[in-house]
Amino acid sequence: MNINNLRKEIKNYFNDYGDIFKENLLSQAVNTSEKIIEILEKGNIDLLKNARKLIFYIIDQNDKDLIAFAEQEGIAWAGHSLTLSLKLEWVQAIRRTLWQIICSLDENNNITVEKKGFYELEEFINEQVDQFLNNFFLSYSKYKDEMLHKQREMVEHLSVPIIPVSETVSVLPLIGTIDSFRIEIIEEKVLNEISNTRFQNLVIDLSGVAMMNRDVIDYFQKILTGVAMMGCKTILTGLRPDLVRKMVHGGIHFGKDEETRGTLKETLKKYL
Repeated sequence: MNINNLRKEIKNYFNDYGDIFKENLLSQAVNTSEKIIEILEKGNIDLLKNARKLIFYIIDQNDKDLIAFAEQEGIAWAGHSLTLSLKLEWVQAIRRTLWQIICSLDENNNITVEKKGFYELEEFINEQVDQFLNNFFLSYSKYKDEMLHKQREMVEHLSVPIIPVSETVSVLPLIGTIDSFRIEIIEEKVLNEISNTRFQNLVIDLSGVAMMNRDVIDYFQKILTGVAMMGCKTILTGLRPDLVRKMVHGGIHFGKDEETRGTLKETLKKYL
């Protein structure tokens, strides 16, 4: 079987029987077919147009554009929160419909598919479809991961509120668990805020902190060093017994630029 003849006949088929292709494809993917208009309106994704595009990339052996198309589709589906099950059903329907076209052309003697040629063709088409799916899923997952990271970063920034209470004093109340990701956000926001507003005293209230592991405590001490280097004094309040024990046993010591006090109320009374 000559792939060039197959390519030519499939393109002729689309020109002559485009409506039949559309009907067969829609019948193969019932769940996705019901959502074609919704997907078009929601994500500006024309499933029928893209199905033809995928088939042409496959029969033209256009790996470069097929991969680029898969990555583009992955971003589009992830960006509009379209489900993977619909995409998988649709691509598998395209695969089956393409084989229906090939069988129809073979029966009408437009092409001749011998046994050996059939197996070679099956391997080729399946590899192309699988390549599309693999790159689609990788692109979809990467985009979703990036979205989740950005959302988490935004949430963490909001959970690090530096509150100015006077021209020289700001308060940072910390609540919940401080992990390795969040401590980096704290460092970035604290140092940037000192640079932007030039306050001289930062009160960090730790009474609401549920947990800090050893690595985070080490990182926290480095933040205090950075705060001091920027000419700002740190006042720690609300240190809980379990956190103090971790700091002591971990060899953490506060320098002359850090001060500890029992409560936030007591600290504000002194500095305001």
